[in-house]
Amino acid sequence: MTQDLENLVNRSYTSEPKYTEIMTGVPEDYKQIRTLGDLLEVNYKIVTAKEQLRQNLISKIRSNKTKYPGIIGFDDDVIPALDRAILSCHDIILVGQIGQAKTRIAQIIAEYLLSPIPIIRGSITNDCPMDLPPEELIFLLQDKENPMSIPKFYVDTDSMEKIRDSKLDTAVEWVEGKHRFKYVLATPDISVKDLVGQIDAIKIAKKGTEMYEIESYSPGQLMQAKHGLFCIDELPVLDTRKQVALLSVLQEGRFTTGAYPVIFEPKTAFIATANPIDYTHSGKIIEPLYDRLKSHIHTHYPRSIKDEMLIITQEAKVPKSFIPIFMLKILARIVQNARKSQEINQDKGVSVRMGVHSLELLVGEAERIRAISHNIQAVPRPCDIFCISQCVKFELAELDDTAENREKTLKNLIASSMKDTCLEYLNDIDPNLIETIKKEFGGQTFHVSQGIVGSNSTQTSYDNQLKDFNSLSSLVNETAQKAISEQDEFIKAAQKYDIPSDSIIISEKTQSELRAATTELVLEGLFWMEPKILDKKEGGYAAV
Repeated sequence: MTQDLENLVNRSYTSEPKYTEIMTGVPEDYKQIRTLGDLLEVNYKIVTAKEQLRQNLISKIRSNKTKYPGIIGFDDDVIPALDRAILSCHDIILVGQIGQAKTRIAQIIAEYLLSPIPIIRGSITNDCPMDLPPEELIFLLQDKENPMSIPKFYVDTDSMEKIRDSKLDTAVEWVEGKHRFKYVLATPDISVKDLVGQIDAIKIAKKGTEMYEIESYSPGQLMQAKHGLFCIDELPVLDTRKQVALLSVLQEGRFTTGAYPVIFEPKTAFIATANPIDYTHSGKIIEPLYDRLKSHIHTHYPRSIKDEMLIITQEAKVPKSFIPIFMLKILARIVQNARKSQEINQDKGVSVRMGVHSLELLVGEAERIRAISHNIQAVPRPCDIFCISQCVKFELAELDDTAENREKTLKNLIASSMKDTCLEYLNDIDPNLIETIKKEFGGQTFHVSQGIVGSNSTQTSYDNQLKDFNSLSSLVNETAQKAISEQDEFIKAAQKYDIPSDSIIISEKTQSELRAATTELVLEGLFWMEPKILDKKEGGYAAV
C-alpha cells in the first residue's frame, strides 16, 4: 500500500495530464473531480495565477470574445495597456481619479481571466494539494512527519490534517477566480500583520505548539489571496514600513513575517491603485516598490456622452422603471460639464458615481411624486432633476466650498446641460411651426408640475392640456419619435456590453409618461431658443 501511494504520487507529478482543458488548467470534466485521489488519477497540474491570466486572455483574443465585460470607454488606451501587461505577466498599478473603474477592472480580471482551481475544502488560503512537493504529500498520505530542511509554507495545518485523516478521499472543491480576489483598502489602521500574517498566541495556548512551528501561524491578506488576485486600493496611503512588506512579494514572490523562520509564497497576481495626486516617483510610493510595479496604467473618465450614459445605465440600481434617453443625456452632460468647470476642484475629480447615484434618485423621485400614488411606472422627467442635489459630491476650487455655493454651481450645471439637450431635439424645427406655437400660447399657460401625470381624467393632465395646443402636440409627437429612435439605438449599444436593458425598453405602460416627459423637454427647449419662444411663469410655460 505504501509503495502504491508513492508510485501514484510520483507518476501523477511527473506524467503529462490525462485531460483536455476547457480553460487554462481546467479539465473538461472538472466538476467530477472531487477528491485528492481524483486529482492524482488525472495527473492534475496547477497553473500559476499570472499564467492563468495570460493564457485565458490569449484564448479570448483568439476567439474574439469580450475580454473585460462591463468596462466601457477604455477601448483605445486602457484595455490595450491591460492586454500588454497581462501578456507580460506584470504586476500592475492603475493610476486615476475617483470613480474611474480601477477596482472594478481588478475584479473583472479576477472573475473572467482566472481559471477555477481545486482547493482542499474549507481552506482559507486556497490550498491546492499540488502546492505540496511530491515527497511532502507522500509523507502526509502515510501519516509520517517530514523534517523539512527549509521551513516553507505549502498548505496550512488544517489542510495537512485533512490529508492525514482522509488520505486519497480528501475532499476538494473548485473555486472560481472571483472568489480568489482579495481586496484591501489601504487605510492608516492596516498593519503589517494584516498583510503578511502573524504568530497567533491563542493558537499557541490552545494547541500547545511551539512559537515558531507552522501551527502557530494565522495567515494575512496576502496568503488568503493565494492563487488569486490581490488588489490593494490607494497604495500610497500605506506608510513606508507596510510598503516594504509588499516589496519582497513583488521582487521574489515570497516573504517572511517578523522573526518567524518560514518562507511564504502567495503565488498571486498583484494590482494596486493610486490617485494621481498621490502618485509620485519618489514620495508616497517608495522608489523600490514603484519600480517593481512593472506596468503603470493611467485610467480616465468617459470621454463621450454615450459612454457616460452606458456606464450610468450599467451601474445604477433602480427598481422597475423607464428611463428616457434624453434624461440619461441630461445626467451625462451634468457630470461631464462638472469635469470641465473651472469652479470645481478637478484634482479631486468628479466621479461617474455622481451620474449613477443621480439616476437612482431621479427614479426614486418619480416614484415618490407620481408612480406610487397613481399606480403607474416610474418615468423621470426634466422637472424632477433638482432632486439630485443630495448626491452631488464635488469640491469647489474658486468659490468658498460651502453648501450654498455648491448648490448654485450645480444649478448652473443643470441649466447648461438641460439647455444643450433640449435644443438638440429642436435644432431642425420648422420656423412656421414655431410661429404657430407662439400664436397657440396667446393668453394661455401650459401647466407643468412634478405632480401632474401624463394621462388621467383631470383637466391638468398633460394629454388633456395638449388638446388645446395642436401645433405643440405635433412637435411633441415628432420629438418623441426622435427619442424613441435614439432609445432603440442606445438599447443595441447597451446589449453589446451585456448591460441589462429592462429600464430603457419602451413598453405600452410607459407611453403616456414618456409623452409627458417629452412634453417637458419640448417646452424647456422652446424656453431656451433664441429668440425665446416661451417664458417660465408660476406653475408653467406661457408666451413671451
